[in-house]
Amino acid sequence: MRNVKISAVGAWVPPRVLTNDDLARMVDTSNEWILERTGIEQRHIADPEVATSDLALEAAKAALEQRGTTAEDVDAIILCTVTPDHMFPSTACIVQHKLGAKRAWGFDLIAACSSFVYGLTTAAHLVGGGTHKKVLVIGADTMSRIIDYQDRATCVLFGDGAGAFLIEPGGDDEQGFIGFRNEIDGSGAEVLRMPAGGSRMPPSHETVDKRLHFVHQEGQAVFKFAVKRMGEISAQLLAQHDLKPEQVKLMIPHQANRRIILACADRLGMPHENVLINIERFGNTTAGTIPIATNEAYATGRLHKGDIVLFAAVGAGFTVGANLWRWMF
Repeated sequence: MRNVKISAVGAWVPPRVLTNDDLARMVDTSNEWILERTGIEQRHIADPEVATSDLALEAAKAALEQRGTTAEDVDAIILCTVTPDHMFPSTACIVQHKLGAKRAWGFDLIAACSSFVYGLTTAAHLVGGGTHKKVLVIGADTMSRIIDYQDRATCVLFGDGAGAFLIEPGGDDEQGFIGFRNEIDGSGAEVLRMPAGGSRMPPSHETVDKRLHFVHQEGQAVFKFAVKRMGEISAQLLAQHDLKPEQVKLMIPHQANRRIILACADRLGMPHENVLINIERFGNTTAGTIPIATNEAYATGRLHKGDIVLFAAVGAGFTVGANLWRWMF
């Protein structure tokens, strides 16, 4: 493979904020209950007319502007999401058109909360293989569209938002992509899912009445698996490349739950100060969490050229993924 690097980042979240106190007026919950169990204080919610493609478009524009390049230079768009605008066409098609990326092909990638890590892996190999020069990886979700605001176990967790990376070839001394480990464990498919809406259970009056078009989760099962596997796969990836946790400048994990993140860091032997957590302000934006957090890390000076960064996630399916990169700007 030729050298590959992350050359730009961008993010966008809708301006409307839903606080824990707001939720307490909607369901039987409280700020203290939510904060203790999740670490979340607020989340951003898209207005009714705003779809996933709109969030993705703004994040992509921000990344391209940071890089000083145009959409016409983009070769491919990988749109990571579980909340596409439509079943078809793909949301990547809609973003490609709105963005004006006339030369780009692309597709949607659905791996739940691991989607962005899977998208990074894919983009690294497209560029590393020599067939692409600029690949946009966008993580975007409007989770508020598939959340049951009568279910306090799930409605407190999720928010809306998007982030994007631009992946390009690196120079002779710019090997940004170090490696990856991705896996799935389909035995967990039943514990975190949206039951209706697909070919297994098409939409009907019955599925709507039974509220089967919302996220359904067995929280304890998801928590235990996430703590165990996110730490394990991160440790395996570090060992694969002869790296120790202290050599990682920043771990940027999927932001699902503060307790999951800290438990994973402890299992890995990663100092908490080397782990980025911003779930308190954004909640779980699914495919958007890692690029949103990375954009914040760069903007606040927590990332510098040469730093080793670890991205890790666990999502519905179960999906599990980790990427190691060296920051190159």
